[in-house]
Amino acid sequence: MCGVFMFADRHICTSFQQSISATIQNTRMHKILIFHNEKLLRHALTHRSYVHENPGEGEHNERLEFLGDALLNFLSGEYLYRRHPERGEDELTRRRSALVDEKQLAKFAIEVGLDFRMRLGKGAIRDGGYQNPNLLSSTFEAVLGAYYLDNNSDIEAVRAIIEPLFDSVPEQIVVSRSNVDSKNRFQEWVQRNVTPNPPKYITVQIGGLSHAPEFLAKVLVDGKDYGEGKGRNKKDAEKAAAEDALARLKKQGLL
Repeated sequence: MCGVFMFADRHICTSFQQSISATIQNTRMHKILIFHNEKLLRHALTHRSYVHENPGEGEHNERLEFLGDALLNFLSGEYLYRRHPERGEDELTRRRSALVDEKQLAKFAIEVGLDFRMRLGKGAIRDGGYQNPNLLSSTFEAVLGAYYLDNNSDIEAVRAIIEPLFDSVPEQIVVSRSNVDSKNRFQEWVQRNVTPNPPKYITVQIGGLSHAPEFLAKVLVDGKDYGEGKGRNKKDAEKAAAEDALARLKKQGLL
């Protein structure tokens, strides 16, 4: 069996593997892949599926992914804060979500050459893992976290890597993604992954004056609490609940 597909001809398999190796070697090495500690980079590229099939290969990269996600959230927020002094909190939050969502991080991963460098199990490879947006985005986060550690936890080194990637995203793409209503985004995820039934919002007034009330909304899916949020009206509270649900899904690696 070839590492990627079944081949009847062993020579074809060898040729295919050599083709991938040549592609990697001929691709200009992005700075994010230049490490002092090569073991740390290898750790960051190692998916759980690879460790499962190769128990002696050490840890998978999920702790590094956690660190990279935290760095991305801070750096993207600070990046947008500096560049858009006229924008309010809500819009900056939506833009940050658009700038570091799974689809965009997967594009960054391919751009810096992580796709065929990911260490995946054979099953993950057969299932198209090298093109899987979730695996690509997660690996990008892990490598970013590892790069931070490899550079003595210097966040400026990471900023120098990530901001040119942020700059490469056309403004209209960030705007169009950020304008997608969070309630619609959450409903799409629910109906794609959980149930055809739409989420249910329960909203109550929890305080405030008669002319400036405050509402709390909870969003439920099949009776399970997925998120909650507050707002000055029911619409804003429900929107905040949907954004909270999306944020929770992202932390769990489900978005």
